[in-house]
Amino acid sequence: MSAPPATQVRSFRLEAPLATVFPLFTAEGERSWAPGWEPVILSGAVERGSAFATRAHSGIETTWIVADYRPAEGRVSYARLAQGSNIGLVDVTCTVAEGGGTVVTVRYTLTGVSDQGRAFVREFLEPEHYSRMIEEWRVATSAALTKAATSGH
Repeated sequence: MSAPPATQVRSFRLEAPLATVFPLFTAEGERSWAPGWEPVILSGAVERGSAFATRAHSGIETTWIVADYRPAEGRVSYARLAQGSNIGLVDVTCTVAEGGGTVVTVRYTLTGVSDQGRAFVREFLEPEHYSRMIEEWRVATSAALTKAATSGH
């Protein structure tokens, strides 16, 4: 019997309304805060079944498919295949925070498909590494929100 897929989940708070925060977690929206994020749209835009591809700093191409898109509920999920490395799901849930703002919860669930991929998954989902990554997301998305608010966009 095989092991269950590896997963990690963390949350962070942003001081902006859900309707402003949620679009940051789409293929196009991520451009505003993720350096080097250059998705090539293959089909659609944000709706379920839309597909896009990215290339990691390592050169590995990842194909993404929107598995679920429910902006009114603050939910988006992606299935992803990093060629020769790993496959998995990314789930982002945005909820209205008590006292204002938005809580963003990010879950990665990954399975390595090669020795290199299994090593990547172990490192990527190691609790301290994952927590650092999510803190980087919080800082970057907060900065993008501040920039958008001060530029009027």
